[in-house]
Amino acid sequence: MADFKTHITTSTVLGVAYGAVGHFVFHVPPAHALIAGSLCSVAGMLPDLDSKSGKPQREMLSFVSVIAPMLMMPRFDALGMSTEHKVFAAGVMYVIIRFGIGGLFRSYTKHRGMWHSIPAALIAGLVTFLVCLSTDFEIRIFKAWAVVLGFVSHLLLDEIYAVNWEGHLPSTKKSFGTAMKFFGKSRFANVFTYVKLILLVTLVAGDDYAMGCICEPELTPPETAMDWFQSMFHHAHDHDGSGTLHR
Repeated sequence: MADFKTHITTSTVLGVAYGAVGHFVFHVPPAHALIAGSLCSVAGMLPDLDSKSGKPQREMLSFVSVIAPMLMMPRFDALGMSTEHKVFAAGVMYVIIRFGIGGLFRSYTKHRGMWHSIPAALIAGLVTFLVCLSTDFEIRIFKAWAVVLGFVSHLLLDEIYAVNWEGHLPSTKKSFGTAMKFFGKSRFANVFTYVKLILLVTLVAGDDYAMGCICEPELTPPETAMDWFQSMFHHAHDHDGSGTLHR
């Protein structure tokens, strides 16, 4: 199994490359490219939230509980919240993530269970999409995929380190196949994971509509989630032909 240093180093290198490609090739604004690269770096440790050793979980929960409210600021602004309300909401989020979600992970997850899986990586990406509100839909997608990339890098490293490369022929360890998977051994965990995935996809599809109904002033992004899903079949409609992301 790869250690903390190996995971964070790999995801950080990937994050730097991801942000650089986004900025220099697709012309993503520097601030957004920097945030996406940082999210990729941090996401390299997200699968270890199910770790029972303590340190990886403690460090990740501490970081996520601080960074998530900061990323939520555009949504708070769209909801017309005052500074005092933002501070209060950030404090509530910190407590929920640091202690509530942390407690759930400690109590109900198993190391190398379904949190070490491809669906879990997609769940992390969808949550990132919902947190990182922006009037530019493609920027939100860019940041969400950064988290998926960092998450998957952790899973891939776990599989690589589950192979014993010593000797004439490589052999696999008992942990091989427990990271890059779509289903685990627990039927309940499988169902629960895919229910969450479907729920998050639904929330993403209706996010802009919901925000448009409750925001004051009304949030009017140039493209809704549903529009984007439909435009996947008409790719040329959303691009200017130069291969750049719209700002």
